[in-house]
Amino acid sequence: MQTMQTMRIRQTQKKRKNSLRPLPFFVAIVFTACVTINIYFPAAAAEKAADRIIQDVWSATGQLPTSQLPDGSSDPFGLSHPASEEPQTQSALDFLFDFLVTPAYAQADLNVSTPAIQKIQGALKARHPQIAPYYANGAVGLTNRALITQRDAASIPLKDRNKVKQLVSAENNDRNALYREIAKANGHPEWEANIRATFARRWVANAGAKWWYQDASGAWLQR
Repeated sequence: MQTMQTMRIRQTQKKRKNSLRPLPFFVAIVFTACVTINIYFPAAAAEKAADRIIQDVWSATGQLPTSQLPDGSSDPFGLSHPASEEPQTQSALDFLFDFLVTPAYAQADLNVSTPAIQKIQGALKARHPQIAPYYANGAVGLTNRALITQRDAASIPLKDRNKVKQLVSAENNDRNALYREIAKANGHPEWEANIRATFARRWVANAGAKWWYQDASGAWLQR
């Protein structure tokens, strides 16, 4: 009788031991998810990096960035807290385990000095003196997508319209490549939209007097 009871106790203990084996693995997965889940786009660092690039590109014509709009603000789209400051991914696990695991955050600075980025930056800088006169007379404006476009074709002499069209196309190709390369260089290709939004604000904030730009709704405004 005692032997039977001993065997039953051992079998029960074995079942309990086996049922607990997956727990450490599950906990490790959950904890790992918590560590990597709170990765933030460094909006302030991105603005500084964008300003450095823009000021270098536009220095080719001696353009001194104003960094402010006529109303005294530095945000052309009226966003006091850019949406890019939100975490890239979130989960209910954050609320359950944040007190146990320290969240991981993005680095404080952005890498904007790779050979690919420098090459694009150089091309933008070399092209700017050709485009600058058309910013000044309103023929070309800055879009809310961090690109440029022909805003007033009538301000472009007929003989120059094809040249301006080619300049705008080449500029936009390089700008798109720039945002993509910055995101790639920092190991976060999903940041491309955030980087584009940051540059959209900073191109305008650094623009020259009387230059035209689009607000968030697409309406044209003048510096």
